[in-house]
Amino acid sequence: MSAMRARQQLDPSRRSTESCEFEAELRRRIVGQEEAVQALVDIYQVFRAGLHSSGRPVGNLLFLGPTGSGKTHIVEAMGEILFGDLHAVIKVDCAEFQHSHEIAKLIGSPPGYLGHRETHPLITQETLEQHTLKDGTKLSLLLFDEIEKASDALWQLLLGILDKATLTLGDNRRVDLSQTIIFMTSNLGGVDISALMSGGMGFVQPVDKPADKVDAKVEHTATEAARRKFSPEFMNRIDKVVVFHPLRPAQLEQVLDIELDQVQRRVLDTAHGQFVFRLTTAARQFLLREGTDIKYGARHLKRAIERHIVYPLANLLSTGQIEVGDVLSIDYDDAAERLTFARTGENVVVQMAPPATLFGEQAVTARGGRAVEAPATAVARDKQTTAAAPPAAPSPAASSRRRHDS
Repeated sequence: MSAMRARQQLDPSRRSTESCEFEAELRRRIVGQEEAVQALVDIYQVFRAGLHSSGRPVGNLLFLGPTGSGKTHIVEAMGEILFGDLHAVIKVDCAEFQHSHEIAKLIGSPPGYLGHRETHPLITQETLEQHTLKDGTKLSLLLFDEIEKASDALWQLLLGILDKATLTLGDNRRVDLSQTIIFMTSNLGGVDISALMSGGMGFVQPVDKPADKVDAKVEHTATEAARRKFSPEFMNRIDKVVVFHPLRPAQLEQVLDIELDQVQRRVLDTAHGQFVFRLTTAARQFLLREGTDIKYGARHLKRAIERHIVYPLANLLSTGQIEVGDVLSIDYDDAAERLTFARTGENVVVQMAPPATLFGEQAVTARGGRAVEAPATAVARDKQTTAAAPPAAPSPAASSRRRHDS
């Protein structure tokens, strides 16, 4: 029996259930960045298996690419998935450390310096250990945002952190970062990448270029910019360099779905009233036109949604034109060149689908009336309209209500 087991063919590509759930949740939140998702899943799988290198951080990753491509967002998404908190990531804004003396804000001032007791270090052992996984395993996410803006003093500090996973604070306390994944983001090469995607000064536009060739040029541009900026010692301590690609129109449509999902959840979580809204195809196309800009990526689309959806909804709520349980239809008026808002239903019960497979189920119920099953995004849908994601499986409670109503 042992001889048969010894000859058994194994499958090294097979992943654990927990890792598969983590990957599925990342893909639900992140659009168009396959390499970045795969890098996080691989590091997480190695960590959960206990095979990460001892005496070093769990992983050192450098994220390159233009603004608005999701470099910071993917780290925040990982924190939300693993810890249930969007702010579980310890974020160091490197723009605040452009001068050498400002390093005291990160590690604290040495004893004897004026005001050293009032200078609390940003990175401490207590801060790193304030979030744990569901089984109690310690894991920290540390993000150095826009690393190219930091002073040489911070880069020198990072050399020790990335290599030995230790940090000595101003009062000589030592911080252990061996249970930490360290992320660094940079916009180096972003201007050149935007020019590449828009066709630059030539006549060849992105639609005329094969996607694989454009992606290869983007990666080469970003990587070369990083090598020119950072020293070989710094680059040699990085486990993985991931280049984020500018989002294309089809991917921006998926981002629109995700952002509309977030707006709907904000509506259902608000104390002023819970209602469901739906967007027609014309309204979606309007938002995509207003929110598409190669230079600014997904952030430009978020601003368009805030300006054309969130602000009007806030006015409707504040003036009492929307009540709990209403169904709102958002359309686009070609003549007026603006979105229109109309109430098409009222007194509905909204069943909210769970936001993630790793979290518990959430439900938001409106006052009285009939039951309406909302999709995963809680955005209503019918034959003439489209919403942000396919409908989620109905909950047992909602199914029971529908049988009773029929």
